[in-house]
Amino acid sequence: MDLNKAYYLVHVVDTNGFSAAARTLGIPKSRISRQVKALEETLGTRLLNRDSRHMSLTEAGDAYYRHAKMALECMAAAETAVRKDKDALEGTVTLSCSAGVSQFALGQVLPRFLAKNPRVIVQIQASNDFSDLISDGIDLAIRGHFRLLPDSGLIHRRLTKVPWYLFASPNIAQQIDPLSAPTDLDGLPGLTLGWRPGGNSWSLQGPDGAIASVPFAARMRSDDMVILKQAAAAGLGVVALPAYTCIEDVAAGRLIRLLPKWNAGLPEVSLLMHGQRGNPPQVDALAAFLRREMPNTMNGMGGL
Repeated sequence: MDLNKAYYLVHVVDTNGFSAAARTLGIPKSRISRQVKALEETLGTRLLNRDSRHMSLTEAGDAYYRHAKMALECMAAAETAVRKDKDALEGTVTLSCSAGVSQFALGQVLPRFLAKNPRVIVQIQASNDFSDLISDGIDLAIRGHFRLLPDSGLIHRRLTKVPWYLFASPNIAQQIDPLSAPTDLDGLPGLTLGWRPGGNSWSLQGPDGAIASVPFAARMRSDDMVILKQAAAAGLGVVALPAYTCIEDVAAGRLIRLLPKWNAGLPEVSLLMHGQRGNPPQVDALAAFLRREMPNTMNGMGGL
């Protein structure tokens, strides 16, 4: 099938004449006439009955027109699909991160990425235990760390540094008011991240490089930051958590930051990925999105 000549014939029929088709296409009427005549010669049959005033399809012309129109519509749909999908992302990305990052950071940014890329599926492995990207088939991982991560052959991209602060309920804050030094925390119960025994002290960093270690008696241990925040708001103890996880609670008056000049750690958060060559487009796109959006979410939500 000669789609170019079929294109002209279909336009002549759809616009009910050579003159109207010429105006619609913006080309000379004589060119359209020559193309239709050449098509009839190629097919060896007349497709149009025409005189100076009237035009109609022959029986053969009617059959050809119906099939040609369908073919042209299919070609137009194919072209639209190619143009639409040329920059569209499609496929699955497996992302590993801690439960806290999943609950308090990804939930704010990931919906925007998925809304812009409706054909991408993100599988989140939220665990406080580190997974092996290669053996577990993980594309990207967000990791918090105090020291340099070991050389694993993976690409490391720094996202931000996240300050951890001490928080407690207003009732506990009133009990120790005025609170001016880490030693004023002595004897307070603690709520600690991680269910395994140990780590019964807060390592604090203060102004001018001051360092303090404050022991506490653990009332609760958990991998879940949500339950730790709830316990702290209920007055069960003092908790050390990333600042960005407690913004709303502080604003609502459920929690108060203790010792504003001190922090309970300043770990770095990095994005880990496989070598840049050979990554599927959706993986590279999500990595770029996280590098752009996560710093603002984890460290740019206002001071406490």
